[in-house]
Amino acid sequence: DIPGAKAQLPPSRSTSQSPTPAQIDRFLPVSQAHTMPATLARGQAAEPQSEYFDDYFDKIQPTIAGYLIWSRFPVRIYFEPATQMPDRSQEWVTAVTAAIQEWNAYLPLTVVNVPDTADIAIWRRTPPLQVDRSATRQPELRARSAETRFNLWVDRTIPEKPILLHRMTIWLGMGQTQDYLRAAARHELGHALGIWGHSPTATDVMYSAQVRQPPPLSDRDINTLRRIYQQPTRLGWAIPQPLN
Repeated sequence: DIPGAKAQLPPSRSTSQSPTPAQIDRFLPVSQAHTMPATLARGQAAEPQSEYFDDYFDKIQPTIAGYLIWSRFPVRIYFEPATQMPDRSQEWVTAVTAAIQEWNAYLPLTVVNVPDTADIAIWRRTPPLQVDRSATRQPELRARSAETRFNLWVDRTIPEKPILLHRMTIWLGMGQTQDYLRAAARHELGHALGIWGHSPTATDVMYSAQVRQPPPLSDRDINTLRRIYQQPTRLGWAIPQPLN
């Protein structure tokens, strides 16, 4: 449910080639750590090096921009409002709202009414079909019930100091029971807040598969989020020169 990203970077000479380290360093900021939000730092029982500290940080995937860390708070979230049609849209809104409230205990979040102003947009629809190229014969289209993607962009509010930022898009379909819908919203929002990977343990929200009894946020989920927000990232920092 985290298939990839669209990065707004200058193209390399060949479209089949990935940007080189030199190109990345030229067009993206140097990785630096941000100050961890107080709400996330609060309640940490042990240091990461302690035998009592448990997480799955080793499963998190850095991106071309580094770890997907938010540095401007509160993070603004838009989700589609309920409609008057009898399509269970109110159940969907209830599930998304509950997931936002759970994560809000650790990272400052706020709901906005206009998608263009949001850092994270959550849409009540089935994700776009993906091509599964792992098939042995020919690529196959693979359907998902939920999916999260990110894209990079440059904030030019201050022309002489453009900032590299990111946005998240979540597609969350409605073809699930209320409990599973809320679990999916909780899981996808975890990706959008920076957990770009999956836990190998079924008692964690960010476990890679759906379970019979969806768990609440675990200490391992929060410990992993804390580790992520201690890492350097290119996001939230000024690029070395304006992009043309």
